[in-house]
Amino acid sequence: MTATNTTVAPFPAGCTAVRGPLLHFIAEPGLNAPDPSAHEYHADGLLVVAEGRVLANGAAAELLPRLPAGTEVEQYPDSLIIPGMIDTHVHMPQLAVLASYGTQLLEWLETYTFPTEARFADAAWAADQSQLFLDLLLTHGTTSALVFSTSHKVAAEALFSAAEGYNMAITSGKVMMDCHAPDGVRDETEASYQESRELIERWHGQGRQRYAVTPRFAATSTAQQLTYAGQLLAEYPDVLMQTHWAENHAEIAWIKELFPERSSYLDVYDHFGLLGARSVLAHGIHIDDGDRARLAETGTRIAFCPTSNTFLGSGLFDLASARAADVEVGLATDVGGGTSLSMLATMAEAYKVCQLRGQSLNPFQAFYMATLGNARVLHQDDSTGNLAPGKYADFLILDRSASPALRLKHEPERALQAMLFDLMILGDDRAIRRTYIAGQCRYDRDSVKGAALNACISG
Repeated sequence: MTATNTTVAPFPAGCTAVRGPLLHFIAEPGLNAPDPSAHEYHADGLLVVAEGRVLANGAAAELLPRLPAGTEVEQYPDSLIIPGMIDTHVHMPQLAVLASYGTQLLEWLETYTFPTEARFADAAWAADQSQLFLDLLLTHGTTSALVFSTSHKVAAEALFSAAEGYNMAITSGKVMMDCHAPDGVRDETEASYQESRELIERWHGQGRQRYAVTPRFAATSTAQQLTYAGQLLAEYPDVLMQTHWAENHAEIAWIKELFPERSSYLDVYDHFGLLGARSVLAHGIHIDDGDRARLAETGTRIAFCPTSNTFLGSGLFDLASARAADVEVGLATDVGGGTSLSMLATMAEAYKVCQLRGQSLNPFQAFYMATLGNARVLHQDDSTGNLAPGKYADFLILDRSASPALRLKHEPERALQAMLFDLMILGDDRAIRRTYIAGQCRYDRDSVKGAALNACISG
């Protein structure tokens, strides 16, 4: 009988390794009592990376012997290694309107958003702001996102170019908005379609960049422009689509006036061919069971934006009903209506919204939504969302005692659920110790790594 060789092959020369408590998800845990088989956790874990991809993750004791002699191992015993967080709805040009006082949705757009977005016709301004936006995402632990740009082609170009420079997975698109918007942000119907096509041809699938057809919302597009948006999805079936939906009572009433022939707000998008598994509708607060059934039937996803929904007084999203109806739901910051780029802060607000709804959001589900769940919503879970071998090495080092409040709760042997809940409720950008994109450290809290961020801080 021939003996079986059980020796495990060593890792290749040039690999790198990070050691510390390590968590990632392989399935959805569930809103209430979490399924323990949905995650993998190693109290003393090791993440091995080569050429921007994950080679292995697991118990340090099992993987350390496979490292080549002399491999330097970064040590973070009191931190937590997790996949990079993903944002399913955020506005690049709205950094300046973050935390603007005193209005609800429609007035907020007219007062703050449109004047701010008009500046992005300037290519130099768009380039500077795109770089700053990405650097700020990295400081908050966000490694990829579905992003609204503006109605200016140069702004979309600037964002894609900056993201390509970081090898960062960004999905975005030029906003389509040909009516009910002021000069400076309103585009022209035919030109909007042509520019969108040009951007798709140039950027979709270029490195890690992907395109999303982006009508702002039904009120700011004519029927012809919505027809063009549907045509783009038919012409390029692997692009995404993003828009806003059912966020505010006044918005919903306005859509009813503008499209009296349609049976509902959702039916407007359905009529123009904008629903489908690659479509992400932000908000979806004021909806019914019929809407949820149609979303599930078409595979259309919702981006749950808790901080903007409460800040703008829009309402409380019904997460439990959406998931019970098999609607895929992502978690999103929605800056600048949202009040923080931090997905940790967004998890905390989502928890509070669920509490006010009489629902539960356990921390396992929250961290799943911010990582693998959001990757699935955006159809990028083949390359991001967890630390499975072969995926891009987009990951974070979370500091479990980054603030006085977190230090108060910190115990070396604290149970995982309690540790996650502490980070989720008390954590913010201070908890992001390091952010890696494709194995490269792109943000180091202790050295403030990031050129545009340094420029912003220095004045």
